[in-house]
Amino acid sequence: MKTVNASGEAMIAIDGLTKRFGPFTAVDNISFTVARGEVLGFLGPNGAGKSTTMKMITGFLAPSEGTARVCGHDVVTDQLAAQRMIGYLPEGAPAYSDMTPRGFLKFIARVRALSGAAADKAIDEAVEATELQGVLDQPIDTLSKGFRRRVGLAQSILHNPPVLIMDEPTDGLDPNQKHEVRKLIARMSPDKAIIISTHILEEVDAICSRALIIDRGRIVADGTPAELTARSRYHNAVSLTLGGQLTVAAAEALKRIPGVASIDIVPRGTETVLTLFPARDISGDTTIVDTVARMAREENWPVRALFSEAGRLDEVFRKLTRGDTEDLPGKSAA
Repeated sequence: MKTVNASGEAMIAIDGLTKRFGPFTAVDNISFTVARGEVLGFLGPNGAGKSTTMKMITGFLAPSEGTARVCGHDVVTDQLAAQRMIGYLPEGAPAYSDMTPRGFLKFIARVRALSGAAADKAIDEAVEATELQGVLDQPIDTLSKGFRRRVGLAQSILHNPPVLIMDEPTDGLDPNQKHEVRKLIARMSPDKAIIISTHILEEVDAICSRALIIDRGRIVADGTPAELTARSRYHNAVSLTLGGQLTVAAAEALKRIPGVASIDIVPRGTETVLTLFPARDISGDTTIVDTVARMAREENWPVRALFSEAGRLDEVFRKLTRGDTEDLPGKSAA
């Protein structure tokens, strides 16, 4: 699936990209585009081909077949021009460990052809955005993993590139730091095309406008977070927690609700957790939560929690990358 924005501007254009290492095909004929203003979550299990794809887009690996273009520049035949358009945060964010963050960012500024006041301004803005002020003159090899990651993030945005390629940008960060990085990405996103590889599925909902799932080198899903979660068995399922043990009569009443396909019942201490799965109509939008809530009020059940689920991206991810279609543990009442 190829996607461009309303103006038709594709900042990243991948067509038939393939990478082989001897007899092993790491990336297998994938095609997609990323437009200005899009934040693409690039998902997949370990070994799926994510990092290899990102290295080809950034020109660090030559493709076996296919093309990758960044802002119109082919990453093989016009490599330097393409790389000038890219800010790249690789896995592990390697840096010169004997340098300080200040020295390292000055070095990166020179590499990016920035000097004088322009370099100073770019460094100050990158330091402020990544909150590195307190460690600027400390050797990088003495920094925590989180601070080293932030140094890597700072170098990737230093030259204000129109394209950002980030491999696990929040790896090693504490929850507060993750929140700040996500806010930074959201602030930058309107003017850039951004690809983020991540294993943290909550980041897809938090910052991504679109998600692409790759498995064994091939794209298996491409859509908005809402479109992907709608493929979950839990889309529009109702979670109901009742105090005490569920009676047979209550279970039978719930099973008779129109649109309920099945129910999972899980006793948890002094409570019972029920998940009511809807039958799917043509549009896939069957909603049963109002009927369940009305029944609970009429029967005066001791409701501890009641809500409708949007869906579970982790379940969709698991099904697409492992073929794992088994339901989550629980006793079925239907």
